[in-house]
Amino acid sequence: MKSQTKLIFLLIVNLTFGHFLLPQEAIGTDFKETTTLFKDQEQLALKLKFSAKNLRAQTNDSTYMTSVLWYKGKQKLWDSINMKLRARGNFRRNNCYYVPLRIKLKKSEAKGTPFAGNKKLKVVLPCLEGRNGNDYVLKEYLAYKLFEVISPYHFKTRLVDVEFLEERGQRIKEHQVQGFLIEDIDNVAERVNGKQIKRVIHPLQHDAVFAVENAFFEYMIGNTDYSTRVQHNQRLLFIDDKIISVPYDFDMSGLVNTHYATVSNIQNIPVQIDHVTQRAYKGYMRDEEVFQMVRQIYLDKKERIFATIDSLKTYFRDPAQLSMAEEYIASFFKILEDDKKFERNIIDRIRVK
Repeated sequence: MKSQTKLIFLLIVNLTFGHFLLPQEAIGTDFKETTTLFKDQEQLALKLKFSAKNLRAQTNDSTYMTSVLWYKGKQKLWDSINMKLRARGNFRRNNCYYVPLRIKLKKSEAKGTPFAGNKKLKVVLPCLEGRNGNDYVLKEYLAYKLFEVISPYHFKTRLVDVEFLEERGQRIKEHQVQGFLIEDIDNVAERVNGKQIKRVIHPLQHDAVFAVENAFFEYMIGNTDYSTRVQHNQRLLFIDDKIISVPYDFDMSGLVNTHYATVSNIQNIPVQIDHVTQRAYKGYMRDEEVFQMVRQIYLDKKERIFATIDSLKTYFRDPAQLSMAEEYIASFFKILEDDKKFERNIIDRIRVK
């Protein structure tokens, strides 16, 4: 597969038989309506009040603390809803000033509010205080939005402007930070008429087209902190007799390029890299025509991808951070558009086991 002749063969196969492979938009997209929270993409103002110290010490995967979530509704006035919350994540929980959150809402409490239909949500916040913290969050949010362009099977997200009232004994420290909400996997499964699979299934049993789309995406954003083999930062869904892996958590990617990001050791990488901005393809062997099909899907969506990046321009505090994100994605398309680079960086790096 290292010769130019091989790539020409792949293209011929795709042109000859590609019409038998339906693009993903034509597969199972009779979806249920998205909840109001994620259908509305206007930035939502939230207010949180809790002790970060107690949250770390008193909560875990099964233990939550009671709190209140304030939000601004349609009238731009503060309203509130009772919630339970806990700290989540491994690295960020132990190394970040702002703890990533998971919140639980009662159906009866959420009824009649923007949160109706959502029982669980993730809240992504900056890792540390500082100039680039909010922009790092925006770039991770951007990654979710880019995958939304690529695949119909994705987590919905929404930007939030968070006023965090941190309880420190008898006093309150106020923080104003950028964040975003992530839809729960149960909502994703219901929305796309699928079922969540909670056991590990080898990647070669996943749907080929969606698996390669997923691998191309992780390569595009320079993310090695995932594994479809052990389901690290991936969720499995069963949809239309297909097994589809949906990615999440992109803060360790080259696109985001946070100060704390490191190359993941979750799996052996077929090429040695020492910085997250260096890409390493981690996808598995598939039928030859699939790679050219997915390559074309990405090329066809190039304009939409860059329009998505441009749509976030007004939210960035440092325009250079947005420019770096745009240049990073552009470097991926330079690989796709050049047969030799595509062969060298992707085809030659395909995993066989």
